[in-house]
Amino acid sequence: MGRKEDNIKRAQALMTKPQQIRNIGTAAHIDHGKTTFSDNLIAGAGMMSEDLAGKQLMLDYDEQEQARGITINAANASMVHMYKGREYLVNLIDTPGHVDFGGDVTRAMRAIDGVFILSCAVEGVMPQTETVIRQAIREKVRPILFINKVDRLINELKVTPEQMQQRLAGIITEVNAKILKLLPDDLKAKWALNVEAGTVAFGSAYHNWAISVPYMKRSGITFKDIYEYCAKGDQKTLAKRAPIHEVILDIVIEHMPNPLDAQKLRVPQIWKGDLESPAGKGMITCDPNGPVAMMVTKIIVDPHAGEVAIGRLFSGKVARGMDLAISGMPNRNRVQQVALAVGADRISVEEIDAGNIVAIVGLKDAIAGSTVSSDQAMEPFEKMVHYSEPVVTVAIEAKHMKDLPKLVEVLRTVAKADPSIQVEINQETGEHLMSGMGELHLEITQYRIIHEHGVEIKASQPIVVYRERVEQKGGPFEGKSPNKHNKFYFEAVPLEDAIVKAILEGEIQSGGKIKDAKALAKKLQELGMDRDEAKGVVVIQDTNMLIDTTKGIQYLHETMELVVDSFKEAMNKGPLADEKCMGMKMLIIDAKLHEDSIHRGPAQIIPAVRLSIYGSMCQGKRALMEPKQKVFINCPQDLMGDAMREMQQRRAVIEDIQQEGENANILCKAPVAEMFGFASAIRSATQGRALWSTENAGFEKLPKELSMKVVAEIRTRKGLKPEPYDEAYYSA
Repeated sequence: MGRKEDNIKRAQALMTKPQQIRNIGTAAHIDHGKTTFSDNLIAGAGMMSEDLAGKQLMLDYDEQEQARGITINAANASMVHMYKGREYLVNLIDTPGHVDFGGDVTRAMRAIDGVFILSCAVEGVMPQTETVIRQAIREKVRPILFINKVDRLINELKVTPEQMQQRLAGIITEVNAKILKLLPDDLKAKWALNVEAGTVAFGSAYHNWAISVPYMKRSGITFKDIYEYCAKGDQKTLAKRAPIHEVILDIVIEHMPNPLDAQKLRVPQIWKGDLESPAGKGMITCDPNGPVAMMVTKIIVDPHAGEVAIGRLFSGKVARGMDLAISGMPNRNRVQQVALAVGADRISVEEIDAGNIVAIVGLKDAIAGSTVSSDQAMEPFEKMVHYSEPVVTVAIEAKHMKDLPKLVEVLRTVAKADPSIQVEINQETGEHLMSGMGELHLEITQYRIIHEHGVEIKASQPIVVYRERVEQKGGPFEGKSPNKHNKFYFEAVPLEDAIVKAILEGEIQSGGKIKDAKALAKKLQELGMDRDEAKGVVVIQDTNMLIDTTKGIQYLHETMELVVDSFKEAMNKGPLADEKCMGMKMLIIDAKLHEDSIHRGPAQIIPAVRLSIYGSMCQGKRALMEPKQKVFINCPQDLMGDAMREMQQRRAVIEDIQQEGENANILCKAPVAEMFGFASAIRSATQGRALWSTENAGFEKLPKELSMKVVAEIRTRKGLKPEPYDEAYYSA
């Protein structure tokens, strides 16, 4: 019996002992070594060959990941570790670092209780590092720091032992400050990084060694030894004396919470149902005999088994043949197979208890983010908040007409597996529009459609997604129904910035019914909205609100559903360029309605409301908002001028320049529309010596001189007249 088979047997024996389970993840900036780090843990635990670890990249089992050398999917693996005479089961999720795949990181955080934040000893703390810390703390996941690539400090930067310690101390202080800034007061003392206690480790994932202060005391290795081994180029001996899997997995067992402790803290944060209900109690206590409550964090498509839903089981046990309900879906789904995931392998088991990360075949209605339960009426988990939204779109069509039905099916599957991809089928033009986080995200998704799903496609050049809003108050504007019997008067006003921010960060839920109108009104007033307006919110869609400020208008209540439909339609296609609207308050000021319901059907009300909304937006000065990105560039100082010239040609605003040794760090903000082809351009401008990364920076107003040109281009592309209509058109 091989070591791997033996481990699988031991893993199955530990699945029912939550005190001996740890669910952990990795998160960091791109290229800081997460996958190599994860591979070495798995190899050390006997799940793959140690010689291949870090070279084989077991968790990057997707061929695109291997070709590009980056992680695209969050991958799962389980392993067994012995600590102080007891065995523990460690479920690990390796996440991507590239900003285009940030959605995967957010979803992985929901499944784990502790996370290793990796930071490169040479590059230090990067923008994406801060984003992942924020995501972890929002989900109440405990962060622990691993400083990677320490050997590069010694061998490439030639630092002295004293400089090395200073450098490491600087990174620890910076990460700790970011963690403490975000932590609630009751967790500050418990979760702050502490080198002495061992919640910080450093090493080289590539060379398979790591060290922490408690391990130094136990093994007698000193900083001086580490320095000498690296300087002599003998990291093999160091890897034998301080193997990475032993040091790191000891930290996991010692400091990361088990599901019993973690769920007490995390469930109130991620689930807003009644904690005294059976489901609430089952999740707080991680009860294997409670109702099934599971959150799907990922869907993978297996060529043999079909769709596999992977997620965290918070309560109950899942067994083969069970019928489970999926939030928002009418029919229950039958579980066909239950498994533990190890890299690309799945080990089938009869049943799995609460506290584990599970893989289930048969949940065909589930998407990433679904709540799965044995109780149809269970309150779903809180929606996961993504820090960025899809801003780049391509139009896709099948090369061969016969593939058309299959393409529609494949696009549905793709959107199911990756909720950061939005697919829209334009009924009028027959185009399939696919929106993603960036160029790379869309390229990889197209590659998957062709190679994994076998559909040949043609894709347009990427197009940027814009938004529309008003600059000032517009209206009240009269909108008449075609039969002239119904009139609506709307005002369009920009929504307060603090409220827009709260919606984007998930503090205020958008979409769906308003659950607690009083609590919402109170929150809106705190954020600066007028009391009467806050009480009149009818619906929130994206970052737009429909507010009823009228009093006692007859029949308005009966027609409100049609008003809401029309409002949603208008917000999805604004009056300037048919793009979505953002940050808008639409106030119903007055309405005159026919007493006979036959004269106020959908064909009368919907056009009247739309006219009134569009007219008031025209009077409020429509503006086009373009998506922006923060761009961080690190390059040698003598190439700084070339890098800045490249950015200024792209309408970028340079916000900050810092010099660090021989390198310069440039921070700028650039429009997404100007960033296509940036990767190859910056390489040639800096002879390939610049490191760069981007982060979403929201939407900002497009400069006036460009606005008319861009609006005409968008309208022409959508088959509309190039000039937008003005208010006179709506009142005609």
